[in-house]
Amino acid sequence: MDHIWEECKIQAFDSETQNLIKAALKDSSAVDLEKLSEAIVDQSLKDRSLCRDAGHICYALVQTEAKHSNTNVFRRNLLTRLQKEFVEREETRKRSVQEWVCVVSFICNIFDYLKVNNTPMTALVDPVYDCLFRLSQPDALLNEEEVDCLALQLHRVGEQLEKMNAQRMDQLFYLLRDGFLLQDNLSSMTRLLLLEVLEFRASGWTLSAAAQRYYYSEVVD
Repeated sequence: MDHIWEECKIQAFDSETQNLIKAALKDSSAVDLEKLSEAIVDQSLKDRSLCRDAGHICYALVQTEAKHSNTNVFRRNLLTRLQKEFVEREETRKRSVQEWVCVVSFICNIFDYLKVNNTPMTALVDPVYDCLFRLSQPDALLNEEEVDCLALQLHRVGEQLEKMNAQRMDQLFYLLRDGFLLQDNLSSMTRLLLLEVLEFRASGWTLSAAAQRYYYSEVVD
């Protein structure tokens, strides 16, 4: 495994988890993979920056296990835990918006990285959509942290999601457009993020250099 990748991605976890990941990437049969999947999810849901790297690490662990053992213990445990987090998402949001945003980021990250025959896992399509729909409700649009998460995930997986179910993407963007046009209590930052996302999809999931300069100079300012 690439040394720089190892340092950047794995070091963010606590030392015990780092050691488990490194051991599993050498020989997955030598590690309690259920314990490892729980540790990765537990720590990722406390740190949004970890959510970004967790998908990459989980992908590497799934590949290593499949190659060396021809089993999928790690992936099965990971998906079981994600299902539990998904079912409890509303309680999580009430308890901590920060943790809820981490749940969404983590699920989207796993959707982005874990493929079956180079195709996103069908089982994750509706849960990802359901999370993004929740972030698009009027109460969530009042919270910049949730809107920021929504925009980031649509940049990450929007195009893949639309290929899997275009009808639900249309419905999601009707919600976002209505929120932008009809909700008069949104912050200027939320309006900017929504406008950028609407333009991003309308342009085929890409932004021109001029549009990028416009939106990102506004965000920085």
